[in-house]
Amino acid sequence: MPRRSPVKPTASHQRHGECIRRTICEGRPTVSRTEQDVNGSRVATAAPGDLLRRRHALVVVLTFLTGSADAVGFLSLGGAFSSVMTGNMVLLGLSAGRGDAELAVTSGCAILSFIVGVLAGARLAGSAQPDDPVWPRQVNRALTLELLVFVVFVVVWELNLPEHSERVDLVLLMLSAAALGVQSSAIQRFGVPGLSSTYLTGTLTSLIGGVAARSPWHMLRPKAQVLLALMAGAAVGALAALHLTAFAPALLIVPLLLVIAVSARFPR
Repeated sequence: MPRRSPVKPTASHQRHGECIRRTICEGRPTVSRTEQDVNGSRVATAAPGDLLRRRHALVVVLTFLTGSADAVGFLSLGGAFSSVMTGNMVLLGLSAGRGDAELAVTSGCAILSFIVGVLAGARLAGSAQPDDPVWPRQVNRALTLELLVFVVFVVVWELNLPEHSERVDLVLLMLSAAALGVQSSAIQRFGVPGLSSTYLTGTLTSLIGGVAARSPWHMLRPKAQVLLALMAGAAVGALAALHLTAFAPALLIVPLLLVIAVSARFPR
């Protein structure tokens, strides 16, 4: 039987598409590209690591915003949290045990507003797709909605200075919780397990577990950065809420504007 000569790749074979897919490699979120080779099979090639570092840096900025919002909400808006729904559920349970109707309304409204924000954010951001870039456009759509909610927050806050009534405080808390619910859904679009800017108990558990297992620092550093950003945001937010009341909302607007502006330059 005569031997077949090798088939030369045609121009159509040479053309290849590529897509971004997320993987978790040694505990670190990474992005890999899959390309078609001349035989039609999929070959994975690494995406630029600097895009991942930039994305993580922006998530850290959003976590700083979360800490600030929680501090402002707890100290100035009725003693509930804007993003820590576990804490608000505990407060709701405490209110039932103590017969504290005011605390029940405050914590309950925060929880409901957060849920509404999550639903709205999920509708805009959608779910992770195999061909997603490092920073999908849908994430910024959700973050833009969050920005609009915070703009309303700022307007209500400033118009009711120097002191807010209890009703105004409740409205402000609900706006803040809804905005952070949107943000939670936006971060979920990345499809990276464990990546969040709002609920971080799992991040702390993972960090301490990694320390106990003597994991390399490059695996622990992203988790530590997020947790430090949360605490730093809470500290700055507390100072602003107590001593610079008129400027406290800037801690919610400025970081979000920065993230939207920088992420708009990511490759799509």
